[in-house]
Amino acid sequence: MPSQGRSTTGTTGSIAVPASRLQRAWLHRGALACLLWPLSLLYAALFGLRRWLYQIGWRTTERVQVPVIVVGNVIAGGAGKTPVVMAVVRHLQARGLRAGVVSRGHGRRTGDCREVQDQSNAQDVGDEPLLIRRATGAPVFVARRRIEAARSLLARHPATQVIVSDDGLQHLALARDIEICVFDDRGVGNGWRLPAGPLRERWPRPCDLVLHSGEHPAFESGYTATRALALDAVASDGKRTPLDALAGEPVIALAAIARPEAFFGMLRARGLTLAETIALPDHYDFDGWQRPAHTGRRLVCTEKDAVKLWPRAPDALAVPLDFAPSPEFFAALDAKLSSLDGYQAA
Repeated sequence: MPSQGRSTTGTTGSIAVPASRLQRAWLHRGALACLLWPLSLLYAALFGLRRWLYQIGWRTTERVQVPVIVVGNVIAGGAGKTPVVMAVVRHLQARGLRAGVVSRGHGRRTGDCREVQDQSNAQDVGDEPLLIRRATGAPVFVARRRIEAARSLLARHPATQVIVSDDGLQHLALARDIEICVFDDRGVGNGWRLPAGPLRERWPRPCDLVLHSGEHPAFESGYTATRALALDAVASDGKRTPLDALAGEPVIALAAIARPEAFFGMLRARGLTLAETIALPDHYDFDGWQRPAHTGRRLVCTEKDAVKLWPRAPDALAVPLDFAPSPEFFAALDAKLSSLDGYQAA
């Protein structure tokens, strides 16, 4: 079969595609990063011009009638925004608040504004919005312009009290009341802007809450979160299998996320034997994907991939990620929500 996106990190039978040279360059100020640094100045100038156009009113920032919490990051390549969104939504729900979610729906084949349903196709609404919908039960709307998604959500669900935006820290058309900036263990990389480094915008920059799941010199302040695989893997019919029960059994691990090696490493740390690893591009749609020939081996994947993989491989086991922000983070979030003008708690 084709070797699309295969990784060499499996213990046996693995086919290799190493991490991108550019992403490695983003970790240090080496030769490649220095070569790209002049382009990063142009990127920064264009980003600054765009922000200035909003500041002087040539481009409009629009507000909706409920508080908006934006969960995003300043680094490219994904830093775990979606688990934070789900954690925040669940926290708000536990407090009795009606929360809704808006997203662009990255990677979807449609371009309209639509509500995400439990039975939606991930190719139509995006894998992350579908995962959020199924995991939280909250109303989720996707649109190219998040302000359009927010308005549609409130029109369809007028009792909504808080909107959480999945990504959108740089989407200035939607006014926000609270910004949460998310980092993983990469921190800010080499500290340079794209394409010489991973930063979409300068850091540090004003932000209401910083949440990180790794140790890095950039994190002199902020709140922490823990990341760990769930105790059970989940089948397409909802049946759960203890992850420990898979220890010692050669399995095939698949991940179509920004950092597949992180998932593979967590599986190994839990004692799983990865006979083969398959690393595919983030938001991969699985069109034309063929299952490995080792039909007797179980296939394990991320929870995000499962929403697209299960129609093609219903026996695949999804391993959810337990993402737990510290209690201090939620206390700070609650305090900021309570301080907003016109905000009414449940």
